[in-house]
Amino acid sequence: MSVAAPPRGGAQTVRLFLCGDVMIGRGVDQILSSPCPPKLYEEYVLSAEEYVRLAEAASGPIPRPVDPSYIWGDALTELEAHAPDARIVNLETSVTRSETAEHKAINYRVSPQNAECLRAAGIDCCALANNHVLDWGPSGLLETLGALERLNIAVAGAGRSIDEARRPAIIESKGRVVVLSFALPDSGTPLEWAATPSSPAIWRGARRGAKIFW
Repeated sequence: MSVAAPPRGGAQTVRLFLCGDVMIGRGVDQILSSPCPPKLYEEYVLSAEEYVRLAEAASGPIPRPVDPSYIWGDALTELEAHAPDARIVNLETSVTRSETAEHKAINYRVSPQNAECLRAAGIDCCALANNHVLDWGPSGLLETLGALERLNIAVAGAGRSIDEARRPAIIESKGRVVVLSFALPDSGTPLEWAATPSSPAIWRGARRGAKIFW
């Protein structure tokens, strides 16, 4: 989704690209150059390779390994055509090689090496307060944060402490873009995923909403 923020007081228009639920794990991770082990813990699918086979059955052979830009298809052409000033996504995938899977129905992960695909799409910021970023526990989250920092991608909604999780991401473009990310209880995020002063996790809002702290 592309959004043009209205100008104020003679300021320039800032065009934003906003995208929810970006999942670059499982089959996507497998076709890139440095995949995680394909083992899954799902009820019906035990290998991420199965998702590749399903995609090939529907659309034909998929080359391997693919370039980091391959997974975005025609979206990259559209992005260039619209030329957004900031590209913001909700990253529903942990960037980790951790083997400490949380006990839940689906666990998404992409290897830190394959997360280069985010930079291939020019992503500026990842919102992380969702029900998958801790699929591989606190160690997986710490690896996620480190990987995104190395890619120079800003994050919002998760951190090494509650103060860091609440800290907004700042994108300097034509104007200053401030990004906040928090999860509410009905988003499927477990209560124990709420960050504390000493634990890495996400900004999880209160039952009737979330207060915003700067």
